[in-house]
Amino acid sequence: MTKIRVTKEFRFEGAHALKDYDGKCKHIHGHSYILYVTIMGEPLDDLNSAKNGMVIDFSILKQIVNENIVEKLDHALLLRFDSPLIKELSESYCNIVVTDFQPTCENLVIYISKLISDRLPEKISLHSIRLYETATSYVEWFAQDNL
Repeated sequence: MTKIRVTKEFRFEGAHALKDYDGKCKHIHGHSYILYVTIMGEPLDDLNSAKNGMVIDFSILKQIVNENIVEKLDHALLLRFDSPLIKELSESYCNIVVTDFQPTCENLVIYISKLISDRLPEKISLHSIRLYETATSYVEWFAQDNL
């Protein structure tokens, strides 16, 4: 059977600060993230199924990504666990996401890949993730590079 890749786009707003960074990104600042999630599988070959010809129903992929990524990160402030004022910020504001990693775009795609991979239906695999941090800058993660 033929392998097909299916991609869905997601958007969310978020802020972060990079602790100990030596440039402007050490300050809290925001991004309009654009996330592309690509999965791979074989189209269903079952004439009796309403999903015949689909690798995945886009609504299922949308639900997985929205529940595990977008709802957690949209309008969130991401800070590394040892950043200053985490306790005070968490007490005063909602949606502070404390990570055990520096919340760079690169580390975010690794984090996102782990959250999505385990939640995909059987026989469907995560192929790649592309995360735009700005209109001209993005990071990509490919499953084949991480075997």
